[in-house]
Amino acid sequence: MSSKPLFIDLFAGAGGLSEGFIRAGFEPVAHVEMDKAACNTLTTRTAYYYLKDKGKSKVYEDYLKGEINRQELYSYLPTELRKTIINAAIGKENNFQIQNTIDEALKGRSVDLIVGGPPCQAYSLVGRARSKNGMEEDERNYLFKQYANYLERYKPKMFVFENVLGLKSAKGGQYLTEMKNLFLEKGYKFKLFTLEATNFGVLQKRKRIIILGWRSDLELEIPQLDEVKDSGNYFVEDLLKDLPPLKAGEGRDKFLPYYSQPSDYLCDKHIRNGLPIITQHITRPHSDQDKEIYQIAVNKWLKKKERLNYNDLPERLKTHKNRESFFDRFKVVAADQSYSQTVVAHISKDGHYYIHPDIEQNRSLSVREAARLQSFPDDYYFEGEREGAGRTAAFRQIGNAVPPLMAKEIACQIKKQLQ
Repeated sequence: MSSKPLFIDLFAGAGGLSEGFIRAGFEPVAHVEMDKAACNTLTTRTAYYYLKDKGKSKVYEDYLKGEINRQELYSYLPTELRKTIINAAIGKENNFQIQNTIDEALKGRSVDLIVGGPPCQAYSLVGRARSKNGMEEDERNYLFKQYANYLERYKPKMFVFENVLGLKSAKGGQYLTEMKNLFLEKGYKFKLFTLEATNFGVLQKRKRIIILGWRSDLELEIPQLDEVKDSGNYFVEDLLKDLPPLKAGEGRDKFLPYYSQPSDYLCDKHIRNGLPIITQHITRPHSDQDKEIYQIAVNKWLKKKERLNYNDLPERLKTHKNRESFFDRFKVVAADQSYSQTVVAHISKDGHYYIHPDIEQNRSLSVREAARLQSFPDDYYFEGEREGAGRTAAFRQIGNAVPPLMAKEIACQIKKQLQ
């Protein structure tokens, strides 16, 4: 039996939170996620860690090179480990089955920690603005009640609840008040932090709420997460310059060599971590009109350090009916800045808000570039529902994820309290 602290990941997504906690020395008992593609990603990452632990990393490398398929990779995973990736929606219909699976995986051990971030659309400002009733009737508003049920059942020493800033203002703060009262009823106090990902070494402007909870009967010193400050002096260029140049619609899903040596940032943050190959450096195709707009946007930034206002485009290029908002819908990921704009799930729909800064490449970001902005290591492979059909699914998973670098530092701070 491992001596590592044990955690359950609810609403696990592609595993950004888990990745950070595993790197900090925690052991996952189970991941629960309703999205099939994300569950495949979690299974692939579980295979990575299992094979690494068994001294069989070459098998995983063979998969990234395309020399074996996904089914062959998964055949190396013990059945009991594959079962811990639970593809189900958390709720009354599935909780009995989910909890039985978790109980089997625990083998009588106790849970130290529960982590997770319920879907945030119901709390997000954009989601509420697009909904006729501000999403007040959306059942996802109350997924924190399901989270609380798992706290009650497994009684972890601490929990981590991640969400968007809109949680504080949704329904005038009522959801947050209900959450606090419910968690207290279940035996947990909590402290809310508003954190900026750049303070954790992530080269992306990304504000999120992290709620740290602890069992009321425990005397714990709660870490001051808002005092964490990464001292690195890096730029977005440090994330991009070693990747092979691509045009729109180019790239490979697997086995592409690096273009140059890694930057200090890529080494320091373990994004380039030993493997000589890149995966998922693939770009979406763009229309000639979009590529013309991209060039205008990049030129404007390079020459004047100004962002493109949609209404300033030539009339023939303005095809969106909405001229009253989202003026920055075409935005360059500036190489000379210390962070990019926030990577969100909308990147799966189009890349206009994530234009590559190299005017010669004239495209939006590749899957790998987006993953790097979220601080995922290059050996992290994002799956689709079917093998080889995952670009859109990968973008969506990346946009919804918690940056692993941020998660790792939170995990390190928590681990000190659990030891």
